[in-house]
Amino acid sequence: MRAGLVLVTLALASGSLAQRGREPDWNRLDQETLQHFQALLRLDTSNPPGRERLATDYLKGVLERAGIPVQVFASDQERPNLVARIKGSGRRRPLLLMGHTDVVTVDPKKWSFPPFGAARDGGYIYGRGSRDDRPDVVAGLMTLLELKRLGLDLDRDVIFLAESGEEGTTNVGIDFMVKEHGDQIDAEYCLAEGGQTSRIGGRVRFVGVELLEKVPRAIELVAHGTSGHGSIPLEDNAVVHLARAVAALGSWRTPIRLNDTTRAYFTRLAALSSNEEAERYRRVLDFTAPAARTVDEYLLAHEPRHASMLRTSISPTILAGGYRVNVIPSEARATLDVRMLPDEDPDRFLADVRTRINDASVNASYASVASPRPVGRAARIDTEAFRAIEAGVTRQYQVSTLPLLQTGATDMSQMRAKGTECYGISPAEDVEDGPKGFGAHSDQERILEDDLYRFVRLVWDVVNTLAAAR
Repeated sequence: MRAGLVLVTLALASGSLAQRGREPDWNRLDQETLQHFQALLRLDTSNPPGRERLATDYLKGVLERAGIPVQVFASDQERPNLVARIKGSGRRRPLLLMGHTDVVTVDPKKWSFPPFGAARDGGYIYGRGSRDDRPDVVAGLMTLLELKRLGLDLDRDVIFLAESGEEGTTNVGIDFMVKEHGDQIDAEYCLAEGGQTSRIGGRVRFVGVELLEKVPRAIELVAHGTSGHGSIPLEDNAVVHLARAVAALGSWRTPIRLNDTTRAYFTRLAALSSNEEAERYRRVLDFTAPAARTVDEYLLAHEPRHASMLRTSISPTILAGGYRVNVIPSEARATLDVRMLPDEDPDRFLADVRTRINDASVNASYASVASPRPVGRAARIDTEAFRAIEAGVTRQYQVSTLPLLQTGATDMSQMRAKGTECYGISPAEDVEDGPKGFGAHSDQERILEDDLYRFVRLVWDVVNTLAAAR
């Protein structure tokens, strides 16, 4: 029996290696990746209004010329969603690759390079969507093209979903797809945006894989007072009361609360950090210790992403009040971007917000949202998918993999709510890019060209491991 098991294991391994030996011609594929990436970057799919049809039409043409069947689903004809599928034997449930085709709006005057020019300079490619989320779109495209060309035997279907509306209008994108066409994207696992591959001094330090994400909610503050002439200051000036409320919430350090994902993240991060950094992260894990407050203040000043991972966060983002300089307005408004930990009680948190403001003239309420993102459970790390990602990260980056709580939001939350195990991975980013204004949603959004190619390799590696026939 033991000899038989050894023979079976060797047969499975040799079959997997034979499949893995059929690798793409990466030199050719890199050039093709660049061609499609630049072409997609040059399409203005700013949301609003979206016009994702521009990207969908492009992808549809490329896939159909390669002989890959495509389906297009739309509740708004200018904002369609594309589904393409490479069929497997069905012995295992499908694998879903997700990427969204809309991008956030731009102010062209603030860009050094045209935001839809896909300029290459100094090893980077510049353009709106170069990080969010053209890399996932082109990685899904290139993976399906190569699966078709190489004709690999697959144990599971590989599905590519190019979705619209991720940047705030999910009703035309993932919500529509889940509700109306859920059978077309049903999968055991999915890969999408949301990871964190940190590069410091030209070297990747670690790859963070998103297992869980915060829940976005907007809180609106409305201050009321007496309207009057600006030359006569009033005690109940709505702008003053609003300013005090915003300042109180902006300086509020909400309680630290760890979960399984953040606990695993800081544990692994401490293991690969310098002694000084490791001690800091270990103190985070024991946040009841007296030194925890000092560490928390350090993270806010120097590692704000980590500070946000530890708590429900509040960022004042919009202020509005008054219409001319010599009129005291009777009303002033503010909007706060709140990112809740998954286990946060929204009603209790809003009550805490009102207590923190402590001003009867300021009303706080949640902004109405047509399609709020659902709260999903964390993806598991004891799956073949997470092991495949870890193995791919080792092969492509030679660094450790960290389970990550994403401070932002992605459309994986809707898939997780359906029971799909979803994992977020992303291309490498210089840690200083965000503060310098080169990150996602910034005015100089850019990606390392070499790491775009490496990211495509990583996605291919993971898909090959998970889907290739055994």
